[in-house]
Amino acid sequence: MNGLIQNMMGMGGMTDQVIATDFLIATKAAIKDYSVAITEVTTPKVRAVLREHLRDAVDTHEKLTNFMIAKGFYAPHDLREQLLVDLKASETAVNLAQK
Repeated sequence: MNGLIQNMMGMGGMTDQVIATDFLIATKAAIKDYSVAITEVTTPKVRAVLREHLRDAVDTHEKLTNFMIAKGFYAPHDLREQLLVDLKASETAVNLAQK
């Protein structure tokens, strides 16, 4: 997103983090949904298709997680760092709501 537009919206550099976080959450939900669907279908061909989608979703999750770690948006191995990231995101959300 254009920096000027980000600043006008009050989000600054947070836009990439927000998009990546939403994508990560959606990917996690897809993994859960595909897993449940695989256990419910009875057709082997449909099950095979769902397994392929599940593999793709897991791969996407891994790539997105690595991207977020590299950008400093996500610190799954450092609870203190993740807390700081979450607090910054929370403060930004509160500031946006007050504008």
